[in-house]
Amino acid sequence: MSITGLISKGFIPRQRALQAYDTQAESLQAHQLKKLITKAAHTEWGVKHSYDTIHSYEDYARRVPIQSYDDIKPYVERMRHGARNVLWPSQVRWYAKSSGTTNDKSKFIPVTSEGLKQMHYKGPADCLAYYLMTRTDSRFFDGKGLILGGSHAPNYNLKHSLVGDLSAILIENIHPLANFLRVPSKEVALLSDFEEKMERIARSTISKNITNISGVPSWMMAVIKRVLEITGAQSLDEVWPNLEIFFHGGVSFAPYRETYQQLIRSPRMQYRETYNASEGFFGVQNDPTDPSMMLMLDYGVFYEFIPLEELGKPDPTILPLTGIEVGRNYAVVISNMCGLWRYLIGDTVRFTSKNPYKFVISGRTKHFINAFGEELVVENAEKGLQAACIATGAQVSEYTAAPVFMGTDAKCRHQWLIEFSVAPDSIEHFTQVLDETLQQVNSDYEAKRYKDITLQRLEVIPARPDLFHDWLKAKGKLGGQHKVPRLSNTREYIDEMLKFL
Repeated sequence: MSITGLISKGFIPRQRALQAYDTQAESLQAHQLKKLITKAAHTEWGVKHSYDTIHSYEDYARRVPIQSYDDIKPYVERMRHGARNVLWPSQVRWYAKSSGTTNDKSKFIPVTSEGLKQMHYKGPADCLAYYLMTRTDSRFFDGKGLILGGSHAPNYNLKHSLVGDLSAILIENIHPLANFLRVPSKEVALLSDFEEKMERIARSTISKNITNISGVPSWMMAVIKRVLEITGAQSLDEVWPNLEIFFHGGVSFAPYRETYQQLIRSPRMQYRETYNASEGFFGVQNDPTDPSMMLMLDYGVFYEFIPLEELGKPDPTILPLTGIEVGRNYAVVISNMCGLWRYLIGDTVRFTSKNPYKFVISGRTKHFINAFGEELVVENAEKGLQAACIATGAQVSEYTAAPVFMGTDAKCRHQWLIEFSVAPDSIEHFTQVLDETLQQVNSDYEAKRYKDITLQRLEVIPARPDLFHDWLKAKGKLGGQHKVPRLSNTREYIDEMLKFL
C-alpha cells in the first residue's frame, strides 16, 4: 500500500462526520451560535450586547446590528495595540490584511488561535477528506505540495504579533510536520517580492515530485509558466508527471480553466475550488463534476444572508441559513470565533441546493456594475466571457469592466479592458457574443440594452501583455491575495489601468 493509502485511512472518521451536513444543517448551525455566544459572553463586546441573556437566534438578531469593517475598526485598532478580551477572549496576535474599505487602503481582520485551528486549517483538511473520498487512486502524500503564500510584517512591533496575507499567517503557524509535505521553504514562501519569489519557487521545485498545488489561479499560472520557460517543457506533466490536483480559490477559475488544461495535459488532473477568505474558511468543492461548493457548517461560523436586492436598504431582510432560497443572490453575513459579529464580508453567493447546502460565489457586494439599473454581477460576466471565448477561440487571462457614463449625447455603455492569452478571431465577434450572452443571463441588462435606448453595446479594449501585472506592481500588490477588480461601479480602477496601455 502507498503512503497515501495508509494516511487516507486517518480521514475516514471525518468523512463520516461530514455526512451530517446533508441532514443536520439546522442543528449544526444552532450549536455554532450557542458556542460562540457562550465563549464571548464576558468580552467587552459580549457585555455591551448582553450576550449572557441571549437564548435564541431571535435574541441574537435583536441584540446585535449588522457590522461593516468601519463599524468594528475602532475595536480592531485597540486589539492591534495589545488590548485583550475585546471582540474575543484573550489577546489576538495575528491580523489578515485584506483589501480596504471606502475610507481605508486596507482592512485588518483578526485571526485567533481558535480560528486558525478550527477554520483555516480545518478547511484544507476537509478538502483532502472530500478529495480522497472519491480519488481512490490518489498518490497525494507520495510527493510534495506546492503552496503559494504571501508575506507578513510585525504588527505595531508587538512581540509575536503579525499582520499580512492570510496565506502567510497560515504558513508561519503551520505544524512543523506539515513542512515535510510542502514546498517551497518558509524563507522563500514568505518573500515579499513576488517576482523574486516566483523565480526561486520555479527553480527550487523543478526537481521535486510535486503531486498537488494550491493557490490563487493567476499567481500560480505565473509560477507554472516560469517553470516551463526554465525547463523548455511544453506541458507541466513533463516536469511534474505525478501532479494530480489543484486546490484553487481567491478568484473565479473560469477565465483560467482552458489555459490550465493546455498547460497541464494529464487526464488524471483535477481542479477543486475552495472558499477561504481572510474572514474564514467557508466552502469546499466536494464533487469535481459539480462547480458548487459545500457550505462548511461546523467551523465555529454562524451564517446569515441578506437578499442582494435589499442590501443597503434601511431595514433589509436578514435570514439564517434555513431561510434561504435556491437560485437567489445573497450577501453573506458571518459571526465567527475570530471575533466578527454579524459581519458583512462583502461576498455574494447563490445557493444551488439545500440539504446539503451547496453554493457558488456570484460576486462581491462592491464588485458589480449598476450604473444604469443593469445589476451586472461577476457571475454574469464570467458566463459572458466563457461564451465569447468558446465562440471565438479566445482565452482571457485578466479583465476588468466599468461604466462609461452619459455624455452630452446621452449615450452610455460598459467598457471592458481584457488581456488575452490567446486572441479572438476578431474583437468585433468577441464583443458581439459577450454582449448577447450578458443579455441572455441578465434580464436587467437586456432591458437596458433594448434598442440601444439606455445602454449602448459594450466596448472591448484589448490590453497589452502584462498590463494588469504592471498595474498591480505599480500599486505594490503583486502576489499574495491581491486581485484585479473584475467589475466596478466607478471608473477609478479602469482609468488607472488605461494609462498602462
